[in-house]
Amino acid sequence: MSGAQFAIQARTLRREHGEERTLVRAVDEIDLDVPTGQALAVTGPSGCGKSTLLHLLGGLERPTGGALWLAGRRIDGLSERALARLRRRAVGFVFQSFHLVEELSAVQNVELPALLAGASPRAARRRAAELLDRVGLARRSAHLPAALSGGERQRVAIARALANAPLVVLADEPTGNLDSAAAREVLRLFEELRRGGQTLVIVTHDDRVAATADRLIAMRDGAFVDDVWLAGAAPGIPTALSGPGAGSTGLGGLLGMDG
Repeated sequence: MSGAQFAIQARTLRREHGEERTLVRAVDEIDLDVPTGQALAVTGPSGCGKSTLLHLLGGLERPTGGALWLAGRRIDGLSERALARLRRRAVGFVFQSFHLVEELSAVQNVELPALLAGASPRAARRRAAELLDRVGLARRSAHLPAALSGGERQRVAIARALANAPLVVLADEPTGNLDSAAAREVLRLFEELRRGGQTLVIVTHDDRVAATADRLIAMRDGAFVDDVWLAGAAPGIPTALSGPGAGSTGLGGLLGMDG
């Protein structure tokens, strides 16, 4: 499959938990094409499978079935070691609860992925300093996470996700633990990344986050039920919707989901 124009592709991707009577399809045979440079928001009620989907796309979980490509390279059959190398170099993660190393300063947290990927200490520190300046935290670089606010910790996490100039940034509820002021600052950063052509896949309940994307997909019961391109976005090859109930509820329905 040719994937030159796509950052991510999936075909009949499936993730199952349990057996027989207790079987749950968290992700139910979905098809997805994410063009390089697109900002995609995935919305839906709690338990619909959107976080599981994000973990599959980033190689944090393995699919039960189907196929998955990153920049044209099929990754669902890679070894754990190969997946780890891929995550370090091609994928940046942003989590709701930050996942910073509490014993490391902000700049040390940001430089860690580059060091793990083989960058020299000098290059990794220079890159980390540049990224912290970009997210407005240059003066807080020596502080431990415990000395930072929630919004500052999330900005450190975003900087860390960009340390290796990843092909794609995957964000799971990035404003979920933030107050309104901190959330606005994080939204500004994601909007800046979108304008700069960074490929983004963001799972969110926050309509403010979803509204910064080029495209919105709604999930329910492990399947895609809607796919909306926002005004001004240039669609590539349309994504095939799959699963029961696939249809069109419109932008209002996408942004109005909660759970």
